[in-house]
Amino acid sequence: MELIYPFVLIIGIPVIIVLILLKFKKSDFYENGRKIAGTEYIKELPYYKELIKKYKKLTYLIEGVCIFLILMTLILLSRPAKIENIENQNRSRDIFLCMDVSASVDELNFELVDNLKKTVNSLKGERFGISIFNSSSVLISPLTDDYQYILEELDKLHESIEINMKNNSSIDKWEESQYIIYGTQEGADIRGSSLIGEGLASCVYNFSNIEEERSRIIIFTTDNNLAGKEIINLMDSAKLCKEKNIIVFGIAPDTIQENDEEELKKAIEFTGGKYYTMSDKSQVQDIINNIENTSKSFIEGNREIRKYDKPLIPFIFVIIGITVLFILDKKVSI
Repeated sequence: MELIYPFVLIIGIPVIIVLILLKFKKSDFYENGRKIAGTEYIKELPYYKELIKKYKKLTYLIEGVCIFLILMTLILLSRPAKIENIENQNRSRDIFLCMDVSASVDELNFELVDNLKKTVNSLKGERFGISIFNSSSVLISPLTDDYQYILEELDKLHESIEINMKNNSSIDKWEESQYIIYGTQEGADIRGSSLIGEGLASCVYNFSNIEEERSRIIIFTTDNNLAGKEIINLMDSAKLCKEKNIIVFGIAPDTIQENDEEELKKAIEFTGGKYYTMSDKSQVQDIINNIENTSKSFIEGNREIRKYDKPLIPFIFVIIGITVLFILDKKVSI
């Protein structure tokens, strides 16, 4: 425990000592009164002596309690506090959810988004982002440690995927879901759909300050069912991830074709990641465990000094002292 204003005690204690010395200084002068003759007889009475003795004891006690109360008051004015030097640290880990939002992956995405909400709630300092793709890539959320915002975006995605799966909602809700999923109300554009390599490559460039030494992970969902002409293919995107030290954990629906699965698994494992299918019930927990094992390093944040006032003990002593004063005052009156 420390005192925030120690100068209060430094000044106050000498003042108390001076007051005590002045109080006990003997004086032979009589002020504001007259001496009474013939008091020697009374002063010799045992009863009188006993009363004077009791009075002096109580007076000394009262004066002692008053000095104690003044001291406790000075301590309270000095603000006793617990002072902590805290260095805010964030985990040097960035995580991107990169989702193929073509209709063939809806069921997988619907389940994954729901599970990831629990994961986001458990994050401590990691940055999380969301990127989706079909005919083109759309950044839903840049990397951020504002987990409440991430959860809100995951909720919107979850609702939009559900509307898309049921396809029985109002026109307004359906258009809203298409806007969230595809970035346009019309859905996929004329370039085609499920441009897998471009979706992954676009996600790579969504990482900020790529030159900084941080752990970077992509949770990648797709059925690898290419439809359209790509600028960059899946394997080239995997090589880009490897070059940027980005590990990819991939999840595919159980309906994935054998050739597509083989290509996807090869690309993901090339980055140092791991491949899962929807039927792997422990997929999300396994991915989180793998993410935890990628890096546990921290980056320094702002240093912060926190002060917690601790007035309880001196305040309790003040209350006790005041109570004792009331009791002693009653005894003196008697």
